[in-house]
Amino acid sequence: MLLVKVAVFCILFLTNSLSAEEFKPLPNKKIYWSFDGITGSFDRESIQRGYKVYKEVCAACHSMNRIAFRNLQDVGFSEEDVKQIAASYQVKDGPNDLGEMFDRPGIPSDYFIAPFDTKEAAAASNNGAIPPDLSLIVKARHDGANYVYSLLIGYQNGEQDENGLYFNPYFSTGRLAMAPPLSEGMVEYDGARQATVENMSYDVVNFLQWAAEPELEQRNKFGFKVVIYLAILTMFFVLTNNRIWSRLYKKKK
Repeated sequence: MLLVKVAVFCILFLTNSLSAEEFKPLPNKKIYWSFDGITGSFDRESIQRGYKVYKEVCAACHSMNRIAFRNLQDVGFSEEDVKQIAASYQVKDGPNDLGEMFDRPGIPSDYFIAPFDTKEAAAASNNGAIPPDLSLIVKARHDGANYVYSLLIGYQNGEQDENGLYFNPYFSTGRLAMAPPLSEGMVEYDGARQATVENMSYDVVNFLQWAAEPELEQRNKFGFKVVIYLAILTMFFVLTNNRIWSRLYKKKK
């Protein structure tokens, strides 16, 4: 009996190992991002376009619970713009004096409105999968910016398998429940920039990177100052050390 159990275990182990090796995701595309490196900074025009992509496309399924409307002022939206954006949403508030909940226009201090009230409602609308919150998605994935960009442009013409999953060679299993979110021209850009899948993906990744690390520029500036301070301190230490030891060396002589 023991031998039978061992044999079954070995067969299942080998089967799972083989099935896991059947698919290997493609390496992420390597894109130049302005926020990379110790001197990185945000491309605010791209972030504003990326917010437009999120609002008109991604927000239908994905929440961003950690971002408030007022935070948009950090990327170039005016105070009046933020008020108008917030007021375009209805926010459930209360209770009022009668103990009832009520809807009101959003204000800048409100956080982005989630598309679904419950996880069950989110799963029911997305083939049983709950769309992740995007507030920290870039930080939650390895090589986050490049991964999200690669995933968005990686759909194979919307092809599906027998289970209704979509093929994408950059996803860990090669198949996922999310339909291709972007298509050519689905967002209207101002100016000459074309709303291609690549451009929209690039812009929304810039927006998501800012959402995940809004303190990036401040941290980089502070880090640069620290490096300069340590360099000056090191030079001062070396000069002082050489001066002290040179005097001792002369005394020995």
